[in-house]
This record gives sequence, structure tokens and C-alpha cells, in this order.
Amino acid sequence: MDQQQTKTFERELIALIPHLRAFARSLCGDATSADDLAQEAVAKAWASRASYQMGTNMKAWTFMILRNQFYSEKRRSWRSVGLDQETAERTLVANTNFDGAIALDDLRQAMQMLPESQREALILVGAGGFSYEEAAEVIGVAVGTVKSRVSRARNDLVRIFETGDYVRDGQPVGEAMASMLKTLERLAA
Repeated sequence: MDQQQTKTFERELIALIPHLRAFARSLCGDATSADDLAQEAVAKAWASRASYQMGTNMKAWTFMILRNQFYSEKRRSWRSVGLDQETAERTLVANTNFDGAIALDDLRQAMQMLPESQREALILVGAGGFSYEEAAEVIGVAVGTVKSRVSRARNDLVRIFETGDYVRDGQPVGEAMASMLKTLERLAA
């Protein structure tokens, strides 16, 4: 990769950081872990820049790196659970917009009930703005599989909302609203 290609790669990678952070937040459900995950994905993409083929879909390539890093960390971390002091402190914060906060928290919790494969496909296509083809490339499955997962995810969300059948996870309602609004802002940017 020559110097011009390196500069182009760097510019495109920097432009993708908000999208990577938003995707990481949707996977992790925790802003701090998501930022760490996105940072690790950017570092891995930079370290692997020589293997990137210029002119291909960098967004799909970096999302695949992030997704693979997420699953690798998840496999390694099943043995340890630590106390997140920051989260514990935020539980004492009050929010005055209860209706909006509750609705967003309900959506966040309902999405967490979806199987990871469905949640991931729905986030990429619904919130990330990926085409089915791009999402299939990121996930590494056939286009029809992505369409099926998105359809099932949407149907499952409707069922979950109709029955109210989702588990409360004890996260502060105000935190869910702020987190989801930041994700939506990043995706819209």
C-alpha cells in the first residue's frame, strides 16, 4: 500500500468510527465496553490495512472485524464478571422524561431478548442503513438468511411488545434513553 493509499485508507477509517461505535453499542449494550470494542476494531483494521483491498466495501470490512472481536471477547469473558463502578453510580441519577425513557428502555430490553443473529441483522439493516447484501457480507451469510433474520426479528419484536413478555434487567431507564439517542444520532450522521 503506497502513501496515497494509506492516507485514503486512514481518511475512510476515521469516517467510519461513529458507525463502528454505534454498531458496538448495539452489540454490547454498554457504552464503555462498546467504545473499547470500537477502539480495538479500529486498531485491528489499521494493523491489517495491508490486507484490505482498496475499492471494496470498507464499512463491511471494518464491521466484520468489530463483530469478530465482539464474539472473541465474549468467548473469553464468560468466566469473569466485574463490578462496573460507573454503572453503579449512574443508578442514582434521576430522569424527568419518564414516558420517553420507558418506551426506549422497553425497546432496548425487547431487542436484548432477540437471538443475537436476529438482533445483529436487524441493527445492521434497520438502524445501520446497510442493504441486505452489505449486511450479508458483514455477517458472512447468504442474503436470504439476512432477510429471514430481519423478518423474524421484526415479528418477534411485535410479539414481545404485544405480550409485554420481556425480562427487566434492572438497568436505569434514563441510561437506556440516553444510550439509544446517542446511537440514533451517530447512525443519522
